[in-house]
Amino acid sequence: MKKTGIIITGIVLLLAAGGCDRYLNQYPHNAVPDDQVTYEHAQLLMNGIYNIAQYKPTFNGWALFDIIGSDLIRPGASGVNTPKLLVEMAIAPNQSIVTSPWNGFYAGMYQINRYISIIEGLPESPDKNEYLGVGHFFRGLYYYNIVARWRDVPIITGNETEEVGQTPEAQAWEFVVSELRKAVEYSADFTHKNLVSRQAAKALLARTYLAMGRKAEAAALAEELITDPDFALADFETIFRGGENKEEIFTFANLIHEGRVNMSSYYYTKESPVGGSYTFCPTQEAMDMFGPSDKRKDISVDVQSNNNVVNKYCSGDAGQDPLYMIRLAEMYLISAEGQGLQGGLDRLNELRKFRGLPAVSPADEEEFLDAVLEERRLELFGEGFRWFDLVRTGRYERKTGLGTKYTVLPIPARELTLNKKLKQHPLWDAASAMYQ
Repeated sequence: MKKTGIIITGIVLLLAAGGCDRYLNQYPHNAVPDDQVTYEHAQLLMNGIYNIAQYKPTFNGWALFDIIGSDLIRPGASGVNTPKLLVEMAIAPNQSIVTSPWNGFYAGMYQINRYISIIEGLPESPDKNEYLGVGHFFRGLYYYNIVARWRDVPIITGNETEEVGQTPEAQAWEFVVSELRKAVEYSADFTHKNLVSRQAAKALLARTYLAMGRKAEAAALAEELITDPDFALADFETIFRGGENKEEIFTFANLIHEGRVNMSSYYYTKESPVGGSYTFCPTQEAMDMFGPSDKRKDISVDVQSNNNVVNKYCSGDAGQDPLYMIRLAEMYLISAEGQGLQGGLDRLNELRKFRGLPAVSPADEEEFLDAVLEERRLELFGEGFRWFDLVRTGRYERKTGLGTKYTVLPIPARELTLNKKLKQHPLWDAASAMYQ
């Protein structure tokens, strides 16, 4: 692996927006020996890392929390047309919905690690920290998703190929925190939604603190974003139909000539003007959860030829839509949950008012948390949150009727065969044995 260079796959992001062309309008080299990398090369390598980071997890990686979060089903008489049946059929140690995200996140991780290693070896420069910030942000984003799914996981920070054992979940979360703190320290201030920034790193760190139960720290960071003049809530039609807005904190551009993640193709029907495979669709309960005054309704869900569809991604088979990673509305909900009923109710109702809904008045902390989670369900529908929201708050089994083992993903059976240091999660031991 030494001095063989990084192979950059795909085509670099080409952003038309002003202010982005400093880095993202150049094509990367195919390969550069490690000891010959210059800052000119580093810019090109960074372009490649943006591309790798968005497509390696695949559709299953970015959409998984929606697919198994009880609001989506397989359409038609497929035998998996209830959320419970879908999860029971899809989640197993040999199923692609489990294996492709594992493979994608770890394959991308090796390339992110290599990028960080090369940048660390460059001479000091005003640009060096900014390049490192990008690498640590994506390593934090990837490991957030890995730990949330599999809990005890291998933490790999180099390019070693030997077998690596698992880090306990608590330590793994601390590693995510350390990566995102570095991203906050090194990254440049916000200039564009498609560029990693200090603010994007703070927002992702707030999300991580919430996952860890460190609510006060999560709320404090979320408040920094809410009060930042660079950001403001925006209408859904503006956000999800390509309009200029101040709500998106970080979004993958996911251009059609560079990416491989077509969300809308899985959600739209063949009868739509842009086509679609219609692999997953909202439950009727998910369709009905948006009240008539909710300004999010028409952009979140729609009906095409009597078929319920997720409508946030509208390109169908004809194109690709952005991947919305971090929005300001999430910060309102993190702040609300983090502060609890007494401190957070105003933030919750502020968001509800902006979306056309009346204020709520929960009687106690439990009712308040239920209200926040329901608002997260409405606001973030189709953006990859629901499963983990239910899992991290201990509500998944009660809300879905599924067994406890579905609150964690099984390690893929092939990985257990290849790496003898890996141990299957105890909840999946028996199931794993069937596939080895």
